[in-house]
Amino acid sequence: MKRESKPAAPASASLAFLESLQSEFIHNPAAAPPEWRRFLSEWADGDGEAVGAVPDRWRYSVFNPPSAGRNGERAEPQRFGMQDRVELLLRNYRAHGHNIASVDPLRRSKPQPPELEPEFYGFTEADMERPFACPTLEPDGMLPLREILQRLRNTYCRSIGVEFMHMDDLGMRQWLQQRMERTQNRLQLEPDEQRRILTRLTDATVFEEFIRHKFIGAKSFSLEGSESLVPLLDLAIERAGEQGVTNIVMGMAHRGRLNVLANILGKSPLEIFREFEGTAPQPADGGGDVKYHLGYSHDWITASQKRIHLTLCFNPSHLEFINPVATGRVRARQDRDGDSERHQTLLLLIHGDAAFIGEGIVQETLNLSRLPGYTVGGTLHIILNNQIGFTTPPSEGRSTLYAASVARMLPAPIFHVNGEDPEAVAQCLELALEFRRLFRLDVVIDMYGYRRLGHNETDEPTFTQPVLYRRISRRPSVREGYLEHLLALGGLTRAEADQIAEHRCEVLEQNLAEARAGAQLTPNAGLPPAWNNYVGGPEPDGEEVATGVARERLASLLESQTKLPEDFHPHPKVRRGIGTRLRMARGEQPLDWAAAESLAFATLATEGVRVRLAGQDSARGTFSHRHAVLHDFEDGHTFTPLQHLAPDQAPVEIVNSPLCEAAALGFEYGYSLECPNGLVLWEAQFGDFVNAAQVIVDQFIVSAEKKWSHLSGLVLLLPHGMEGMGPEHSSARPERFLAQAAGDNIQVIQPTTPAQYFHALRRQALRRWRKPLVVLTPKSLLRHPQSVSSLEELAAGRFQRILGDPAEQRADKLKRVLLCSGKLYFELAAAREQVHRDDIALLRLEQLYPLPDALLQSALACYRDGTPVLWVQEEPANMGAWPHLRGRFGESLFGRLPFSAVARPPSASPAAGSSRAHKLEQARLIAQALGGET
Repeated sequence: MKRESKPAAPASASLAFLESLQSEFIHNPAAAPPEWRRFLSEWADGDGEAVGAVPDRWRYSVFNPPSAGRNGERAEPQRFGMQDRVELLLRNYRAHGHNIASVDPLRRSKPQPPELEPEFYGFTEADMERPFACPTLEPDGMLPLREILQRLRNTYCRSIGVEFMHMDDLGMRQWLQQRMERTQNRLQLEPDEQRRILTRLTDATVFEEFIRHKFIGAKSFSLEGSESLVPLLDLAIERAGEQGVTNIVMGMAHRGRLNVLANILGKSPLEIFREFEGTAPQPADGGGDVKYHLGYSHDWITASQKRIHLTLCFNPSHLEFINPVATGRVRARQDRDGDSERHQTLLLLIHGDAAFIGEGIVQETLNLSRLPGYTVGGTLHIILNNQIGFTTPPSEGRSTLYAASVARMLPAPIFHVNGEDPEAVAQCLELALEFRRLFRLDVVIDMYGYRRLGHNETDEPTFTQPVLYRRISRRPSVREGYLEHLLALGGLTRAEADQIAEHRCEVLEQNLAEARAGAQLTPNAGLPPAWNNYVGGPEPDGEEVATGVARERLASLLESQTKLPEDFHPHPKVRRGIGTRLRMARGEQPLDWAAAESLAFATLATEGVRVRLAGQDSARGTFSHRHAVLHDFEDGHTFTPLQHLAPDQAPVEIVNSPLCEAAALGFEYGYSLECPNGLVLWEAQFGDFVNAAQVIVDQFIVSAEKKWSHLSGLVLLLPHGMEGMGPEHSSARPERFLAQAAGDNIQVIQPTTPAQYFHALRRQALRRWRKPLVVLTPKSLLRHPQSVSSLEELAAGRFQRILGDPAEQRADKLKRVLLCSGKLYFELAAAREQVHRDDIALLRLEQLYPLPDALLQSALACYRDGTPVLWVQEEPANMGAWPHLRGRFGESLFGRLPFSAVARPPSASPAAGSSRAHKLEQARLIAQALGGET
């Protein structure tokens, strides 16, 4: 019977396209385009599995040559032609060649995937000289199969293994294929470039050996086993300079940090040695940090005489948490410099292998990379892969093949490279920087090395990895291995190499002698020039800044926000809100919270102050109160009134963040470090969500000035208040901030009126004193009829840390004074009026920290000695502000006023889960505060 021919594929079909169709067809045949269904069904077996999956039962009928029939003739034609099989071989090397690449300097065996062997496709030795077309390997002709295999192995299976086939963009994949396959993934270096690599390896090696021998037992977190990091960074800076980069911001943990500081950042070895000796200057108040957490900055002059400013960010022991901070710093520099193409400032992050896969902050930061409000035009990631955590091997530390596997969430190429092959490292760096420049996307270099010593220099690694460390002990240094390579090439003698090492050692010896002799150095500037007009330290006495704005200007700016383009169609409810806003501008209606905030932003922007607000649902506002970004009701396009106030206004950014806290807050903190003359705000959806970013708060926001002398004016907007919403939507945990409040390191406020909020934001942006500001923002007060302000209060007032009570006029009749903050004030005031208790004074602490004694003394001066003062709070007694106030003042205020508290009983949970229970507790608390029971 005549065999029906197989249907031909429609025109313009590519292998990648066929494979994608085939994959979809396997899972849902009906989803395939009609014109493809017959073709795909003929290429699939009876169970719906496609040929490309290559199950065992297909290997004979598809790839292996059919058995010979009578007289040696073939029994049936092959279903795949030879060129098709070569194409599939090519694709599998591109997709899976990394599995057998020699990236591990310890040379441990790896399984051989069968799809990388020619026999898998039915090829025999007789086919090895048969020519095939392979444009990426040989654009102008054919190559024998043997040569194709060799070139594929050279490209994908030597010292470099590449993962890039997960990238959806065909153009990106083809760009990488061409640049790797035509060079067989090898960089042709000139002799002087090879000598420079050797010199930088020597710098790294000699530094580590010197530290280890001169400071026995001291922790330095050695780079030994991964010394190729130093020539990699050297080359990265040089190549970046050629691409027009003028700033590089680096983030890294402690492994190899001292080496990078000395050999890349230009920190004097003398200074490092004094830190080892304990003779470096220390802050008188006990601040500072260990030497392998410190940051540094330096101007690098490239070989072509280009100047690049290098910044190594300070970093706590929380390893990868520097990532979003460094990212925010880069974005702020780009915005400040008008670098909209994001070419001039490069972010370079150095990771540890165990931390990169193990810490969720990595995924959060990677997720920021392509978001418009966060992108920096591509980050160069370098994984310093020691193939071990502290004592934990990869088999116990990750569920993935590679430490870098999390980066596959992005269209980012991942270059796995053997760190003992510095020229392969250089090739990866060249490709990575060019890819980043062209596509403005992240790229990852996973540099395999090892940790020659333990986690630190006092650790004994053979307790847990005896076999591994026996193997490591037999490895020569990276420098020695590369030197042997260069000696074999000629052009360099061992004497010349020894001379390089001797010179480096002499320099270090001289620096050590000077350090021990007490030589002084001009310290590296702690703050960049942009911070020259700002100060930290204790809050200056009496420093106030004018925050009021002329009423006419306020009205004009508020009205301008109600003017929309003629072709813009707001949501009907938003249109009504715009009408309300217009009445506020005309003085016909008092200002609510959102109007006051928008006026704070508008006045600052028109005074030249950049404003950036980012957070979860911040454009609209969690409570649908802000509507800073409007959406056209017909086609969805957006309009932001705050960006259309005046031709010469400063930028205003309102950014919806992804649903994360740690990276989002870390990014804004980093942004604030590079934007001292701006107002940078991060908003949590609910205040307690900040607990998911506690590392950023603890290790950076509240302590960075003390540890690293870095200032920040970041504002945290944290909705707070007990309103029956349950344990997770009530408390912003003010007790945590107040527990860490010391030395005027932060500000914590809970304003109760729109005018107070307006003045607080303007004060934060305009005064010279720069400290993070935590604002416990309201929820119900956003629309409370009594929590309103007039235009006059914004024009003439200023932020009041304590708001008094008119009852002060009859202080001689008062029986008690209630201190409180937040919405509780309005509830207490209403209850006091209801029960006619005019013998109780009610004061609001609008600023919980810093709270100068003199200010509180003045507010209480009119009350008779012995008058009880009660702090009243909604939170349980072990939370809120009471633990802080009790610890500070004890049982008496200034020795004359008894001091106690009314609060919910101590609790492990911030609030009751039942709205009914909340109301009962709130009523009981208010009654206790007014009724005399304490």
